[in-house]
Amino acid sequence: MRRAPRLNVSGILINAAALVLVLSYALPYIYLLMTSIKPAADVQQIPPSFFPAVVSLENFREVLQSSTLPRAFVNSLTVAVLTTALSLSVAVPAAYVATQYRRRITTIFLLFALVTRMVPSVALGVPLFQLLKSVGLLDTIPGLVLAHTSAAVPLALLLMSAFFEGIPKELEEAARMDGCTRFQAFRKIVLPVMTGGIAVTALFTFITSWNEFLYALLLTSEATKTAPIVIAEYNSVYGLAWGAMTAAAVLYSLPVIIVTLALQKQIVGGLTFGAVKG
Repeated sequence: MRRAPRLNVSGILINAAALVLVLSYALPYIYLLMTSIKPAADVQQIPPSFFPAVVSLENFREVLQSSTLPRAFVNSLTVAVLTTALSLSVAVPAAYVATQYRRRITTIFLLFALVTRMVPSVALGVPLFQLLKSVGLLDTIPGLVLAHTSAAVPLALLLMSAFFEGIPKELEEAARMDGCTRFQAFRKIVLPVMTGGIAVTALFTFITSWNEFLYALLLTSEATKTAPIVIAEYNSVYGLAWGAMTAAAVLYSLPVIIVTLALQKQIVGGLTFGAVKG
């Protein structure tokens, strides 16, 4: 007689805990999405309802027809993409040299990058304002890109250093024995191995720039303001436009979701990089 399968209690508890954890992160976003598709009258009702009684897209029409938000989205995307590209072009070779060729100066360099991450952005806002004003880059996209890069490079450098630590030096040594120069070994051997790590660093750098608020508030005006500033302006002296604000926030979250899904394979590979080293 065949025995009944035993109940896997530990597996059920792990899955239940994982479900609770996922819901705790997803629930605020789901509520944001539900609020964005409510009619204006239902958004302000007391007590508030979680699900809309009537699905309406009037909030999305309002924000898309505005003259400021679409331009602000373009500014945010431009700044985030340029910041990511510039940060990676600096951080990837710098992290490689700092980790593969250990010297006292490279250790000090990494410690300095760590210390700069501890400095609050509000302490750097006024110096950056004066510096960009003196070189004529205040209220410009290049100026904001440089400001965002100053905050993103230390993060990218620390992330890439951790990934480069997991690369066996034997890979480069084998390439050198085959006749490659150091640069050729870096370009042809090391970089292909680091695809996952670069994808993870690019995503975090992109999000750092995409969500940045303080520098955009201090260093931009009407023509170059980014989406976080425009979304915050829905809270005015005349009241808080919950419907329009939530619709704009949903639209603003889509690029990060798309980029994450597009880089999902590389991100998983990067997060598990070095786990089976040895």
